[in-house]
Amino acid sequence: MRLSILGAGAWGTALAMAAATRHQVLLWARDGAQAAAMQAARVNTRYLPGIRWPDGLRAEADLAVALRHAQGGLIVVATPMSGLRGTLAALPAGASVFWLCKGFEAGTGLLGHQIAAAVAPSLRAGVLSGPSFAQEVAAGQPTALVAASADAALCDEAVAAFHGGALRIYTSTDPIGVEVGGAVKNVLAIATGIADRLQLGLNARAALITRGLAEMTRLGVAMGAQPETFTGLAGLGDLVLTATGDLSRNRRVGLLLAEGLALPDILARLGHVAEGVYSAATVAAKAAELGVEMPLTAGVNAVLAGQLSARRAVEHLLSRDAKPEHG
Repeated sequence: MRLSILGAGAWGTALAMAAATRHQVLLWARDGAQAAAMQAARVNTRYLPGIRWPDGLRAEADLAVALRHAQGGLIVVATPMSGLRGTLAALPAGASVFWLCKGFEAGTGLLGHQIAAAVAPSLRAGVLSGPSFAQEVAAGQPTALVAASADAALCDEAVAAFHGGALRIYTSTDPIGVEVGGAVKNVLAIATGIADRLQLGLNARAALITRGLAEMTRLGVAMGAQPETFTGLAGLGDLVLTATGDLSRNRRVGLLLAEGLALPDILARLGHVAEGVYSAATVAAKAAELGVEMPLTAGVNAVLAGQLSARRAVEHLLSRDAKPEHG
C-alpha cells in the first residue's frame, strides 16, 4: 500500500515510521528545508531525535508529489486541528483519508468529521485516535489505536496500513465518540496536572479521571455518540495516558499553571501544540449549548482564561453539593 502522511511533527513522523516497515510511505513537510534535512539525515531531529527512519520512508515538501504518491492508497492528515480544514480542502475528490488531530475547531466548534462534510464531502474520511505518545510509537513500543468511520471498508484500509508488529488497530463506526474523546481528554489532562502539582494525592487523581470520564461521556452522548466508545481506547484509554503520562503536553500545562506560571510563558516553554489549551473554551461552550454539566472542564477553562487561580478552581469543585453518581 502507498501512504502519504501530511505533517512532519512528532506524531505524523512516528506513524509514518511504523507504517514504513511494511509499506512505501511519503512524509510531507511544509518546510522544504526541514524535508531536505530529514531526508538526508534519515531522522526527524526536530521532533524525534535519535530515532532512525526505516528504509521505506522518505520526506517530501511538494504537496502535489505527496498526493500523487497516495493515489489508490491512503492519506493521513497529521496537522494540528487548526490546519485540518485547509488540508482536507486540498485533497483530490474521492481520496481515502484519516486525520490524527484531536479537538474542536476554534471559532466554529466543529469536529473533524463535520469539517470534512462541509469542505470535502466526497472524501472517504475517518479519524485515527487512541492512547499514543509519538516517542513510544517511533521506538516500536506496543500501542493500540482505533480507526473510526461510517465507512467500514475505509477502516479496513487503516488496518491494512498500520496493523502489525507492535501496533494494533481496532475499528469503530462511531467517529463522533472517538473525536469527542480526543478533544475532551486534553482538557481533563490539564486538570489532572493541576491536581498533581498541588499535591492533592492519588485519591484525588483517581476521582478526577473517573468524574472526567463521566463528563466526556455526557457530552459525547448529547452529540450523538455511542456511550460504549468512552470505555474504549479513544475514551478511557487516551484519558488515562494523557492525564498521567509524563510525556503529555496537556498534563504539563496543568503542572505549570499550578506553579503560577502565565499561560503565554507556558506555551513558549512547551514549544509544541497543547490542544487542550485551545479546546477548553470550545468544549465549555458546547456543553453550555447542549445543557451538559461539565464542572471540571469549566474549572480548567476559568483557570486558562485567568478568571480563577488553580487552587481557587479546586476549592470551587470541592464545595459543590453532593449528588448521585449516575443519572
